Amino acid sequence: MKATVAAILTVASALIAIPAHAGGPVPCETMLKDMRASKAAAKLGAADMARVNDLEAKAVERCNADDDTRSDMFLSDAMKILGKAGSSL
Repeated sequence: MKATVAAILTVASALIAIPAHAGGPVPCETMLKDMRASKAAAKLGAADMARVNDLEAKAVERCNADDDTRSDMFLSDAMKILGKAGSSL
């Protein structure tokens, strides 16, 4: 009985120490906030801004569907465009 309780407590404490998103996708709300801050500061041409806005809309759609992995992919692509604009300054 004592061994069973000890084993349960060991497993429970290990699970508490592991963050829910460890090794998984970044919460889409966090990544979306970061992308929007970068977008506000970026100086993009019309074509690049249209592409970023399209990727943002797709990311929001996937985020609302609790598909953080795909949302993060769209936001990552948008950040690449925003980073490219920042590197030319």
